[in-house]
Amino acid sequence: MQENAVNKLKSIRENYKPIQPSVSANDNEISYQESKPNKEIENFIYCFWQLKTLKPLKKNYNYRVVSDGCIDIFFDHKQPTENFVMGFCRRFVQFPIGKEFDYIGIRFLPAAFPHLFAVDTKTLSNQSQELNKVLPNFSRWINTEIKLSNSFNTIVKTLNEKIIELSKSNEIYYDYRFLNALNLIFQRSGYLDIEKDLNTGLSARQLRRVFNFYIGTTVKSFSNVVRFQHILNAKPSKQSLKENKLYFDVGFFDQAHFIKNFKTFYGVTPSEAFR
Repeated sequence: MQENAVNKLKSIRENYKPIQPSVSANDNEISYQESKPNKEIENFIYCFWQLKTLKPLKKNYNYRVVSDGCIDIFFDHKQPTENFVMGFCRRFVQFPIGKEFDYIGIRFLPAAFPHLFAVDTKTLSNQSQELNKVLPNFSRWINTEIKLSNSFNTIVKTLNEKIIELSKSNEIYYDYRFLNALNLIFQRSGYLDIEKDLNTGLSARQLRRVFNFYIGTTVKSFSNVVRFQHILNAKPSKQSLKENKLYFDVGFFDQAHFIKNFKTFYGVTPSEAFR
Protein backbone atom coordinates (compact mmCIF):
# COMPACT_ATOMS: atom_id res chain seq x y z
CA MET A 1 0.00 0.00 0.00
CA GLN A 2 1.40 3.37 -0.96
CA GLU A 3 2.20 5.72 1.89
CA ASN A 4 -0.18 8.39 0.59
CA ALA A 5 -3.10 5.92 0.64
CA VAL A 6 -2.18 4.90 4.20
CA ASN A 7 -2.39 8.54 5.30
CA LYS A 8 -5.74 9.06 3.54
CA LEU A 9 -7.24 5.96 5.18
CA LYS A 10 -5.74 6.88 8.55
CA SER A 11 -7.35 10.30 8.24
CA ILE A 12 -10.76 8.65 7.72
CA ARG A 13 -10.39 6.70 10.95
CA GLU A 14 -9.21 9.77 12.87
CA ASN A 15 -12.08 11.95 11.62
CA TYR A 16 -14.97 9.50 11.80
CA LYS A 17 -16.40 7.57 14.74
CA PRO A 18 -19.51 5.65 13.64
CA ILE A 19 -21.66 5.11 16.71
CA GLN A 20 -24.33 2.46 17.19
CA PRO A 21 -26.30 3.31 20.36
CA SER A 22 -25.47 0.46 22.69
CA VAL A 23 -27.89 -1.43 24.90
CA SER A 24 -28.77 0.49 28.04
CA ALA A 25 -26.03 0.24 30.67
CA ASN A 26 -28.57 -0.83 33.28
CA ASP A 27 -29.94 -3.65 31.12
CA ASN A 28 -29.04 -6.88 32.88
CA GLU A 29 -30.56 -9.10 30.19
CA ILE A 30 -28.59 -8.03 27.09
CA SER A 31 -24.89 -7.38 26.55
CA TYR A 32 -23.27 -5.29 23.80
CA GLN A 33 -19.51 -4.89 23.47
CA GLU A 34 -16.99 -3.66 20.91
CA SER A 35 -13.36 -4.62 20.39
CA LYS A 36 -10.80 -2.58 18.47
CA PRO A 37 -8.96 -4.20 15.56
CA ASN A 38 -5.22 -4.88 15.37
CA LYS A 39 -3.17 -1.85 14.35
CA GLU A 40 -2.37 -3.47 10.97
CA ILE A 41 -6.02 -3.23 9.88
CA GLU A 42 -7.31 -0.27 11.93
CA ASN A 43 -7.70 1.78 8.74
CA PHE A 44 -10.16 -0.82 7.40
CA ILE A 45 -12.06 -2.01 10.48
CA TYR A 46 -13.77 0.28 12.98
CA CYS A 47 -14.54 -2.50 15.44
CA PHE A 48 -15.63 -6.08 16.07
CA TRP A 49 -18.86 -6.31 18.06
CA GLN A 50 -21.04 -8.76 19.94
CA LEU A 51 -24.73 -8.46 20.86
CA LYS A 52 -26.07 -11.28 23.02
CA THR A 53 -28.65 -12.15 25.64
CA LEU A 54 -27.45 -12.92 29.16
CA LYS A 55 -30.65 -14.85 29.85
CA PRO A 56 -33.76 -15.71 27.81
CA LEU A 57 -36.04 -12.70 27.30
CA LYS A 58 -39.76 -12.69 27.96
CA LYS A 59 -40.53 -11.29 24.50
CA ASN A 60 -38.81 -10.84 21.14
CA TYR A 61 -36.13 -8.15 21.14
CA ASN A 62 -36.39 -5.43 18.49
CA TYR A 63 -32.88 -4.41 17.55
CA ARG A 64 -32.50 -0.92 16.09
CA VAL A 65 -29.57 -0.14 13.81
CA VAL A 66 -29.02 3.57 13.15
CA SER A 67 -27.46 4.91 9.95
CA ASP A 68 -23.67 4.96 10.30
CA GLY A 69 -22.33 4.90 6.73
CA CYS A 70 -20.62 1.55 7.32
CA ILE A 71 -20.92 -2.00 6.01
CA ASP A 72 -21.11 -4.89 8.49
CA ILE A 73 -20.52 -8.61 8.17
CA PHE A 74 -22.26 -10.48 10.99
CA PHE A 75 -23.11 -14.04 11.98
CA ASP A 76 -24.92 -16.12 14.57
CA HIS A 77 -22.28 -17.42 17.00
CA LYS A 78 -24.45 -20.46 17.78
CA GLN A 79 -24.97 -21.21 14.10
CA PRO A 80 -22.16 -19.61 12.03
CA THR A 81 -23.68 -20.87 8.75
CA GLU A 82 -26.13 -18.01 9.33
CA ASN A 83 -23.85 -15.20 8.14
CA PHE A 84 -24.81 -11.97 6.44
CA VAL A 85 -23.63 -8.63 5.09
CA MET A 86 -25.49 -5.36 5.63
CA GLY A 87 -24.82 -2.45 3.31
CA PHE A 88 -25.15 1.32 3.64
CA CYS A 89 -28.56 2.28 5.04
CA ARG A 90 -30.13 5.66 4.29
CA ARG A 91 -32.46 5.29 7.30
CA PHE A 92 -32.60 3.37 10.58
CA VAL A 93 -33.51 -0.34 10.46
CA GLN A 94 -35.33 -2.24 13.17
CA PHE A 95 -36.00 -5.97 13.24
CA PRO A 96 -36.96 -8.65 15.79
CA ILE A 97 -34.08 -11.03 16.61
CA GLY A 98 -35.82 -13.35 19.06
CA LYS A 99 -35.66 -14.03 22.79
CA GLU A 100 -32.16 -15.56 22.76
CA PHE A 101 -29.31 -14.50 20.47
CA ASP A 102 -25.55 -14.14 20.18
CA TYR A 103 -24.50 -12.13 17.14
CA ILE A 104 -20.91 -11.21 16.31
CA GLY A 105 -19.96 -8.71 13.62
CA ILE A 106 -17.26 -6.77 11.80
CA ARG A 107 -17.93 -3.07 11.22
CA PHE A 108 -15.93 -1.84 8.23
CA LEU A 109 -15.03 1.83 8.00
CA PRO A 110 -16.60 3.65 5.00
CA ALA A 111 -15.02 2.52 1.70
CA ALA A 112 -12.99 -0.25 3.38
CA PHE A 113 -15.22 -3.14 2.28
CA PRO A 114 -14.89 -2.54 -1.49
CA HIS A 115 -11.17 -1.86 -1.13
CA LEU A 116 -10.67 -5.26 0.51
CA PHE A 117 -13.16 -7.31 -1.50
CA ALA A 118 -13.62 -5.35 -4.79
CA VAL A 119 -17.42 -5.51 -4.42
CA ASP A 120 -19.68 -2.79 -5.84
CA THR A 121 -21.35 -1.66 -2.60
CA LYS A 122 -24.36 -0.17 -4.41
CA THR A 123 -25.57 -3.78 -4.78
CA LEU A 124 -25.64 -4.09 -0.95
CA SER A 125 -27.38 -0.84 -0.04
CA ASN A 126 -30.43 -0.63 2.21
CA GLN A 127 -30.59 -4.36 2.81
CA SER A 128 -29.12 -7.37 4.56
CA GLN A 129 -28.01 -10.26 2.33
CA GLU A 130 -26.72 -13.76 2.89
CA LEU A 131 -22.93 -13.48 2.80
CA ASN A 132 -22.54 -16.60 0.62
CA LYS A 133 -24.22 -14.71 -2.24
CA VAL A 134 -21.69 -11.86 -2.01
CA LEU A 135 -18.47 -13.40 -0.65
CA PRO A 136 -18.87 -17.21 -0.85
CA ASN A 137 -15.26 -17.92 0.18
CA PHE A 138 -15.44 -15.71 3.27
CA SER A 139 -18.82 -17.19 4.17
CA ARG A 140 -17.38 -20.72 3.98
CA TRP A 141 -14.39 -19.64 6.07
CA ILE A 142 -16.73 -18.38 8.84
CA ASN A 143 -18.65 -21.69 8.71
CA THR A 144 -15.41 -23.62 9.13
CA GLU A 145 -13.42 -21.50 11.58
CA ILE A 146 -15.99 -20.14 14.06
CA LYS A 147 -16.84 -22.55 16.86
CA LEU A 148 -19.57 -22.31 19.50
CA SER A 149 -16.95 -23.03 22.17
CA ASN A 150 -14.85 -20.00 21.12
CA SER A 151 -15.03 -16.91 23.34
CA PHE A 152 -15.62 -13.46 21.80
CA ASN A 153 -11.94 -12.60 22.38
CA THR A 154 -10.83 -15.78 20.59
CA ILE A 155 -13.11 -15.03 17.65
CA VAL A 156 -11.83 -11.44 17.45
CA LYS A 157 -8.26 -12.78 17.28
CA THR A 158 -9.27 -15.17 14.46
CA LEU A 159 -11.07 -12.41 12.53
CA ASN A 160 -8.11 -10.05 12.96
CA GLU A 161 -5.73 -12.65 11.50
CA LYS A 162 -8.02 -13.38 8.55
CA ILE A 163 -8.50 -9.73 7.59
CA ILE A 164 -4.77 -8.98 7.99
CA GLU A 165 -4.13 -11.87 5.60
CA LEU A 166 -6.70 -10.50 3.12
CA SER A 167 -5.25 -6.98 3.27
CA LYS A 168 -1.80 -8.32 2.43
CA SER A 169 -2.80 -10.81 -0.28
CA ASN A 170 -5.25 -8.61 -2.21
CA GLU A 171 -3.94 -6.04 -4.66
CA ILE A 172 -5.82 -2.89 -3.61
CA TYR A 173 -6.43 -0.01 -6.01
CA TYR A 174 -6.90 3.45 -4.48
CA ASP A 175 -8.58 6.40 -6.20
CA TYR A 176 -6.96 9.38 -4.48
CA ARG A 177 -9.51 11.85 -5.85
CA PHE A 178 -12.27 9.81 -4.17
CA LEU A 179 -10.30 9.51 -0.91
CA ASN A 180 -9.69 13.28 -0.91
CA ALA A 181 -13.43 13.90 -1.37
CA LEU A 182 -14.26 11.44 1.42
CA ASN A 183 -11.84 13.11 3.82
CA LEU A 184 -13.28 16.55 3.06
CA ILE A 185 -16.76 15.29 4.00
CA PHE A 186 -15.46 13.98 7.34
CA GLN A 187 -13.46 17.13 8.06
CA ARG A 188 -16.60 19.24 7.48
CA SER A 189 -18.78 16.87 9.55
CA GLY A 190 -20.94 16.23 6.50
CA TYR A 191 -21.92 19.91 6.15
CA LEU A 192 -20.59 21.26 2.85
CA ASP A 193 -21.53 22.49 -0.60
CA ILE A 194 -20.95 19.42 -2.76
CA GLU A 195 -20.41 21.34 -6.01
CA LYS A 196 -18.07 23.98 -4.57
CA ASP A 197 -16.28 22.18 -1.73
CA LEU A 198 -15.57 18.79 -3.35
CA ASN A 199 -13.36 20.06 -6.14
CA THR A 200 -10.96 17.08 -6.12
CA GLY A 201 -10.62 16.53 -9.86
CA LEU A 202 -13.76 14.44 -10.32
CA SER A 203 -16.72 15.58 -12.41
CA ALA A 204 -20.21 15.37 -10.88
CA ARG A 205 -20.84 12.19 -12.89
CA GLN A 206 -17.54 10.58 -11.79
CA LEU A 207 -18.21 11.56 -8.17
CA ARG A 208 -21.62 9.89 -8.30
CA ARG A 209 -20.12 6.75 -9.84
CA VAL A 210 -17.27 6.33 -7.33
CA PHE A 211 -19.48 7.06 -4.31
CA ASN A 212 -22.01 4.50 -5.47
CA PHE A 213 -19.23 1.93 -5.88
CA TYR A 214 -17.21 2.62 -2.69
CA ILE A 215 -19.97 3.81 -0.32
CA GLY A 216 -23.20 2.52 -1.83
CA THR A 217 -25.04 5.82 -2.16
CA THR A 218 -24.82 9.42 -3.41
CA VAL A 219 -22.47 12.04 -1.97
CA LYS A 220 -25.41 13.99 -0.53
CA SER A 221 -26.99 10.96 1.14
CA PHE A 222 -23.66 9.91 2.67
CA SER A 223 -22.89 13.46 3.84
CA ASN A 224 -26.25 13.56 5.63
CA VAL A 225 -25.35 10.39 7.54
CA VAL A 226 -21.93 11.83 8.48
CA ARG A 227 -23.67 14.96 9.77
CA PHE A 228 -26.08 12.80 11.81
CA GLN A 229 -23.17 10.81 13.28
CA HIS A 230 -21.41 14.08 14.15
CA ILE A 231 -24.47 15.03 16.25
CA LEU A 232 -24.48 11.60 17.95
CA ASN A 233 -20.80 12.02 18.83
CA ALA A 234 -21.50 15.48 20.29
CA LYS A 235 -23.91 13.81 22.80
CA PRO A 236 -25.94 16.98 23.37
CA SER A 237 -28.29 17.12 26.36
CA LYS A 238 -31.97 17.90 25.88
CA GLN A 239 -31.33 21.35 27.35
CA SER A 240 -28.28 22.10 25.18
CA LEU A 241 -30.24 21.10 22.06
CA LYS A 242 -32.57 24.00 22.86
CA GLU A 243 -29.84 26.46 23.86
CA ASN A 244 -26.77 26.03 21.65
CA LYS A 245 -28.62 25.58 18.34
CA LEU A 246 -26.37 22.68 17.31
CA TYR A 247 -28.59 22.09 14.30
CA PHE A 248 -27.81 25.56 12.89
CA ASP A 249 -24.08 24.84 13.07
CA VAL A 250 -24.45 21.85 10.73
CA GLY A 251 -26.81 23.42 8.23
CA PHE A 252 -30.35 22.81 9.46
CA PHE A 253 -32.52 25.89 8.90
CA ASP A 254 -34.87 25.18 11.82
CA GLN A 255 -35.53 22.73 14.64
CA ALA A 256 -38.41 20.96 12.84
CA HIS A 257 -36.13 20.17 9.87
CA PHE A 258 -33.46 18.88 12.26
CA ILE A 259 -35.88 16.64 14.20
CA LYS A 260 -37.37 15.14 11.01
CA ASN A 261 -33.89 14.40 9.62
CA PHE A 262 -32.71 12.89 12.93
CA LYS A 263 -35.76 10.60 13.18
CA THR A 264 -35.04 9.25 9.69
CA PHE A 265 -31.59 8.05 10.80
CA TYR A 266 -32.32 7.10 14.42
CA GLY A 267 -36.01 6.21 14.61
CA VAL A 268 -36.82 8.52 17.54
CA THR A 269 -36.58 12.27 18.21
CA PRO A 270 -33.31 13.81 19.49
CA SER A 271 -34.85 14.47 22.92
CA GLU A 272 -35.78 10.77 23.24
CA ALA A 273 -32.38 9.62 21.98
CA PHE A 274 -30.35 11.82 24.35
CA ARG A 275 -32.62 11.34 27.35
